[in-house]
Amino acid sequence: MVRTALDSFCVKSGILCRKCEEKVRRGEVTRLDLKVIKTLMELEKDFPKLQDVAYRKSAEAGGTLVVMVDGPDVAALLSQGGKIVRALEEKLGKRVKVMSYGGDTRQFLEELLSPLSIIAINTVWIPDGSIETRAVIRGRRPRKMPINLDVARKLAKELRGITLRIDFERD
Repeated sequence: MVRTALDSFCVKSGILCRKCEEKVRRGEVTRLDLKVIKTLMELEKDFPKLQDVAYRKSAEAGGTLVVMVDGPDVAALLSQGGKIVRALEEKLGKRVKVMSYGGDTRQFLEELLSPLSIIAINTVWIPDGSIETRAVIRGRRPRKMPINLDVARKLAKELRGITLRIDFERD
């Protein structure tokens, strides 16, 4: 079974026990997480590799769904020529991006903004007391962006609480 913070019986039945309901109420697990976990469990029949995956969190913005799993499990989800990701996209009706949970800010931003290449990450202190993280991307801004930058900003804020500013080396 996919390893999650919830009991597999609760996820499969759709009726949560008190312990699992409390996790949802506290915000540890969202309704989106429930939907993704249930979909992953349904896909286990076709893709046995999913039985060893440790699911952590999901977030959605602008038609893109980020699924975060433990670091070593990213390869399991991306294996088989991307069939697992395509099956997830088909069932959930969104573009799916798989990322590793944990790691430092640089690793998180590199995964989020891939295939763009980050050359520097800076912390910017704003006079009002807030903090922004500035990612400098190599080269000029491409005509056709591989990732929507507004979506990346929203996902960074939702997943890590990072207020992201993205600049290109030669703008």
